[in-house]
Amino acid sequence: MAEETPSAVTREARLHLMNAAEPPLITPSLLNCDFARMAEELDALKRAGALAVHLDVMDGHFVPNLSYGAPVIADWRKWTGFPFDTHLMISEPARYVDDFIRAGCDVIIFHIEVVPEPVPLLRRIRDAGCQAALSLNPPTPFSAIEPYLEEMDAVLVMSVMPGFGGQKFEAEVLEKVRAARAARPGLRVSIDGGINPSTAGAAVAAGATQLVAGSAIFRNDGNYAAALVELTQAARRGSA
Repeated sequence: MAEETPSAVTREARLHLMNAAEPPLITPSLLNCDFARMAEELDALKRAGALAVHLDVMDGHFVPNLSYGAPVIADWRKWTGFPFDTHLMISEPARYVDDFIRAGCDVIIFHIEVVPEPVPLLRRIRDAGCQAALSLNPPTPFSAIEPYLEEMDAVLVMSVMPGFGGQKFEAEVLEKVRAARAARPGLRVSIDGGINPSTAGAAVAAGATQLVAGSAIFRNDGNYAAALVELTQAARRGSA
């Protein structure tokens, strides 16, 4: 039987793949890819064993950097059946969220810092068939998102200030990971920033079930499979 083409993989099937993945789920951040070779990069990640990828959308306003938008993501969607775990680091997510839904994003994450009353947008995303999540920056207390946990499919705890890769992990945020795990045990708890084999175990021990990693995966030797194995083994030591 011929392999299913990426365009034939439904959003429902992509989300099922994420939901069924054994934790901790490692989601490579495409911010570290060679954008000129994205089709090859996505294929290399698939062959390496990745199950989903993380997309960092930056607007140069909420964060001091620019990355890519919905039209670029729509092109990537033609090339892969990966679930797209999409982090909107933008000031006006409600204004653009429909574009990202149409582009083929599956999980859409936005920041409590820019949408302090997030329920309407969370519901709008979920009503479109996507999963919805909130993210909070290191200085933001867990109490800012706690009232909305039942409206969310996941939470993304930032362990660095968003906007740039390669920053040092801020261990203090693990208290928020523990709080999320205790407040709603079934919630997918993701952590992003400075995740590598030295920090993955502590993140998982605190209750993280999804790890976003950039430079730890896209290392200089180009061996994505070895990087994923190394990170997964380190993470699982935290759950032992």
